Amino acid sequence: MNKTDLMAKAPSIAAAMAAADVSPDIQLAQTHYRAALVSGWGIPAGASVLEVGCGQGDMTAVLAEAVGPQGRVVAVDIADPSYGAPITLGQSAEHLKATSLGSRIDFRFSLDILDEAVAFPCGEFDYAVLAHCSWYFASLDQLRENLARVRRWARTLCFTEWDLSPRSADQLPHLLAVLIQGQIEASGSRSEGNVRTPFSHESLLRILPATGWDPAPGQAVDTTALQDGDWEVDACLALLDDVDRMAKLSQAVRNLVQSQADVLRSLAKDRGNTPLPAYSLTAC
Repeated sequence: MNKTDLMAKAPSIAAAMAAADVSPDIQLAQTHYRAALVSGWGIPAGASVLEVGCGQGDMTAVLAEAVGPQGRVVAVDIADPSYGAPITLGQSAEHLKATSLGSRIDFRFSLDILDEAVAFPCGEFDYAVLAHCSWYFASLDQLRENLARVRRWARTLCFTEWDLSPRSADQLPHLLAVLIQGQIEASGSRSEGNVRTPFSHESLLRILPATGWDPAPGQAVDTTALQDGDWEVDACLALLDDVDRMAKLSQAVRNLVQSQADVLRSLAKDRGNTPLPAYSLTAC
C-alpha cells in the first residue's frame, strides 16, 4: 500500500479504535501520524510484523491495514491488559479485534520478550517495530537487551521516538516534563509511568550497532498535530504533587527537581503545549 492510500485510510483506521468513541479528533490525529510513519518505513502488503510495546494499539491498527489480509501483526506488551485509562489495553484490543482488521492481529499482553520462555523462530518476521515505547524501558541496558533479542527474529527494525533536541522554544515544556520524570526515575523513585528512561537520538545510534542492527539515515517526523506535549506536562505535574514519590528523593535531588518544576510551570500552558519533534529510522 502506497503512502497516499494508507493516509487516505486513516479515518477508517481511527474509527476502529475504542478511543475514537471518547476523543475522535485526538484519535484521528494520532492515527494520521502513525500512518505517516508506516508509509515512511515502506512496510508492504503481506508482511509479517512483530510490534514491541503495542500499548492500546494505535500503531497496531495502522500496521494491520498496511500488511493487508495476507499479512500479520504480532503485537506484544509487557503491561497487563487491565493497564491504562480511561480505556484499558485489553478493552482497546477487544474493540480492535472485533473490526475487519482484527483477524490480522495477535495481541499478547503481560509478555516480556526477555523471558527465555518467549521464543520465535529465527527470521520469523519481516519487520520489528518499536514506536514511542522505548522510553518506557527501565534503563538503556534493558532497551539494549530487547533490541538484541528482537534481532534474532526480524530482518528489519522500524523505530521511532521523541527527539530531545527541541526546534523551538514552545517545545520546552514537553522537554522539561520528560527530563524531570526521567530524573526522578533515575534517582530511585521507580514507577510504571510512560517516561522512565528518556534518551537522545544519538544515544540510540550508539546502541544499535552493538545489538546487531545497522541503521540507515533517519528522518524527522512532523508531530505538531499531536497532544503528547500536554499529556506529559500533566503527567509530570501530577508526579510532582505525589508526596510519597517525592519523599523518596534525596534532598539535593528534590531541590533540583523543584527548581526545574518552577521553570516548567512558568512556561507550560494549560493546553496547547507543542510536542517535541520525533525521529524515525530503519535498521537491518
